[in-house]
Amino acid sequence: MQVIYEDNHIIIVSKSSGEIVQGDKTGDEPLGESVKRYIKEAYAKPGNVFLGVVHRLDRPVSGLVMFARTSKALPRLNKMFAGSDVHKTYWAIVKDMPPKPEGTLIHWLVRNEKQNKSYAYDKEVPNSKRAELDYKVIAKSDNYYLLEVNLKTGRHHQIRCQLAKMGCPIKGDLKYGAKRSNPDGSISLHSRRMEFIHPVSQKQIIVEAPVPDDALWKSLSK
Repeated sequence: MQVIYEDNHIIIVSKSSGEIVQGDKTGDEPLGESVKRYIKEAYAKPGNVFLGVVHRLDRPVSGLVMFARTSKALPRLNKMFAGSDVHKTYWAIVKDMPPKPEGTLIHWLVRNEKQNKSYAYDKEVPNSKRAELDYKVIAKSDNYYLLEVNLKTGRHHQIRCQLAKMGCPIKGDLKYGAKRSNPDGSISLHSRRMEFIHPVSQKQIIVEAPVPDDALWKSLSK
């Protein structure tokens, strides 16, 4: 992980693919523990370090993750994420050219807990939630396209599911129809940018995460 932004109330880090934000059945150390250790060492803090999880990124996804450093900031950040007051921009590499170079996708997603997968429908169906995002092709190579995605809603596996439904599964994302996996087990989805009004200082904050250290990411993001 790499620290991108920090103040008294918030810390934002860029995680590598493969890191988990919160503990799960694998027993692997979650990102939150690494961040706590960093805070403890950087500020020579005695005792336990407070750290609140306000949102998550799927394990194979890289990029920005925000944590609350104080109990004052935590409920405010939770409310901001729930109300879509944090504008998140993602970058995704796909193999197939989208039907249009830019557009808005609206689907109804149904989450299957057992499969840990969501299914997209064109019309509302039982137990579905409305999902909306904007996408735009911002670069291309001989074989791949780089899409910029702006989320309007925050649903389970939303970008992965909606892009696959459009016919453009994310590179390496076997669960949603990619032909082959990435060698490192990642999927080529990156939480690139966050923009929000600071819940305590009320200043506008804009942060960006560097792209993964990978030849394809580097060439497409030039």
